[in-house]
Amino acid sequence: MTEPSQTERRDAAMAAIRTRTDRACDTALILGTGLGGLVDAIEDPVHVPYDAIDGFPRSTAPGHAGRLVFGRLHGTDAAVMQGRFHLYEGWSARDIALAVYVLKGLGARRLIVTNAAGGLTPAFDAGDVMLVEDHMNFTGQNPLTGLNDEAIGPRFPDLLHAYDPGLRATALAAAERAGVPLRRGIYLGIAGPSLETAAERRHFASTGGDAIGMSTVMEVIAAAHCGLPVLALSAITNKATGGADQQVDTIEDVLANAAISGAKIARVLERLLPDFA
Repeated sequence: MTEPSQTERRDAAMAAIRTRTDRACDTALILGTGLGGLVDAIEDPVHVPYDAIDGFPRSTAPGHAGRLVFGRLHGTDAAVMQGRFHLYEGWSARDIALAVYVLKGLGARRLIVTNAAGGLTPAFDAGDVMLVEDHMNFTGQNPLTGLNDEAIGPRFPDLLHAYDPGLRATALAAAERAGVPLRRGIYLGIAGPSLETAAERRHFASTGGDAIGMSTVMEVIAAAHCGLPVLALSAITNKATGGADQQVDTIEDVLANAAISGAKIARVLERLLPDFA
């Protein structure tokens, strides 16, 4: 049996969503670990569980509710993924990309990605927020491997501006208005789910990475493939320098620090999203 194309999978998922809601989508957001509370600001929300969407993966990670939320968010029509998909959950890179193609198909003109990440740079503290300027893919996977679906995008999409310069400038201005200092740096993606050894953390920092996490890069590659501009913000949830004073990380600490960073991200979005209305 021939595997369905990404276009066929996208269309089936969109059809299932449209049986639940016909809400518009101008801005799409993907919320990372511990950041699901950002949906609380959505006005008149409509919730579509992932298990009601044909062919959609499921969220199994802590802090991921596993639903798509539509509504008005700070003056813009938003579709928010309250929970994402990870390679370590057993989903393929193509499965993760599917969600991005669906968001684009629903009408999204921009994608805002948030994630929880460890700070490789010693100056970064838990509770900080980093504006992602670029990434390095250390997962060993790519969602575009295999036959290309020309209806979605080109065989060889360029990632030079995977993180849209215009959106980054707009976010920096919004953060300044919100009084939220943004770190700036490079996100390094790994597959997980085990956290890095101290030696790995020191190595990854030496390559130029500033923050490390287990998501985002598959989604951003897919967004570049389908022509969807991306802005990404990392919640720094732990120090990950691999130094002699490195502390043991727990999911409880990660979630607690993600809530601190998430409150800052919410303040940035409150100033940022009206610029898109």
